[in-house]
Amino acid sequence: MSKIIKLRKGLDIHLQGEPAPKLIEACGSDTYAVSPPDFEGVLPKLLVREGDLVKAGSPLFFDKANQEIIFTSPVSGVVAEIRRGEKRKLLNVVIATDGRGESVEFKIPSLDRASREDVAGVLLSAGMWPMIISRPYGRIANVADRPKAIFVSGFDSAPCAPDMNFVLEGELENLRKGVEVLGKLTEGKVHLGLKAGTEGVLNRVDNAEQHIFKGPHPAGNVGVQISHIDPIRKGETVWTVDAQNLAIIGRLFRTGRVDMTKVVCMSGPQVVNPYYLRIIGGAEIKSFVMNSNIKPVKRGGGVRIVSGNALSGRIVTRDEFMTFYSNHITVLEEGNYHELFGWIAPRTGKFSVSRTYFSWLCPRKRYNLDTNTNGGARAIVMTGLWEKYVPMDIHPMYLVKACMAGNIDKMEALGIYEVLPEDLALCDFVDPSKTEAQEAVAQGINLMIKELS
Repeated sequence: MSKIIKLRKGLDIHLQGEPAPKLIEACGSDTYAVSPPDFEGVLPKLLVREGDLVKAGSPLFFDKANQEIIFTSPVSGVVAEIRRGEKRKLLNVVIATDGRGESVEFKIPSLDRASREDVAGVLLSAGMWPMIISRPYGRIANVADRPKAIFVSGFDSAPCAPDMNFVLEGELENLRKGVEVLGKLTEGKVHLGLKAGTEGVLNRVDNAEQHIFKGPHPAGNVGVQISHIDPIRKGETVWTVDAQNLAIIGRLFRTGRVDMTKVVCMSGPQVVNPYYLRIIGGAEIKSFVMNSNIKPVKRGGGVRIVSGNALSGRIVTRDEFMTFYSNHITVLEEGNYHELFGWIAPRTGKFSVSRTYFSWLCPRKRYNLDTNTNGGARAIVMTGLWEKYVPMDIHPMYLVKACMAGNIDKMEALGIYEVLPEDLALCDFVDPSKTEAQEAVAQGINLMIKELS
């Protein structure tokens, strides 16, 4: 039995709207999209024009900086629209599906005899290489790199996150094949992080090195798991893959076809019936986020739809598309209102990490939280609060200050190689100064890439 790694730092935010274990087959979207802004650091170069016919797995664009990395269509159909933003920035390649589910057929080598180059070639040509993320910095992995290990987190500890064992039920053989594929890309081990006290399909993926984690969020973050299993040092590289993407990779190597089907959850305080639904990656948000399933808001400020979790997801509209790396949609009420002396009232309906409210007496109560920051931005204050919520061997406050100052030497010394913005998402949530820790870390990472590349 694997040794349990116990984490004491962190915070479980008990948000209303946790999805029920009920799976619905989505009615399907008329249009799907691959969106370059989903991929950090990618400079896209188009390979198609409006009106071109494509199949699932057909190339749409590639990265100018690394032309081996190709992005492919998730469905068969016709290129309906090329959407651009300011300065002709490519935003979406929109595919109108024909509903036939046709795919490019890829020649799959026998993994017993395949070389690393053979396996990487299939992943590159099928457009699945972007599923592999490199650390440090959180960018799409460089094919030429040799990672010391590859990590997969088998659970998500964020508020209202999907249960990955429920999501991946029936995918055991695809998961095992995916681990076998990843094992060809590294001379080290493929590590799988599991949640203590749970049993499911992921526990049966026995060809990966399993590690059991017990503790509050962010225990499910792969960055936190890496820091407790095999921390990243200067000059080292590790790769990470999302658990659902691991199954999609395994599916490719078992069938020779691109099948981007995944299960996502619809959750959050503003969802009438939170549930799971099966979609194809890149589906249009409005195809499954129905107005009939959204609660009316109390203050008339509307709702916020987040692709991903409430702490680190990306804000989207119903006319946009499911982001590439997201496994769930969170719907929250917009908190664009002001409460005069709101902190004085001794109420139990408000959540607080301190004892400002009586909510600390009900640690398991679920709260209907909105997007209100409950205060304005102010000067950063050295409270020592952040250290209670980051279960990693770093000093988050000093790291963020180094990122703000653009001090590369201090960023290196303080742990910039170990973190991504999502690892400090709780700092944003608990900070009384309303400091944007995730934004600061993202700026620090961009500076590191610019200056050290």
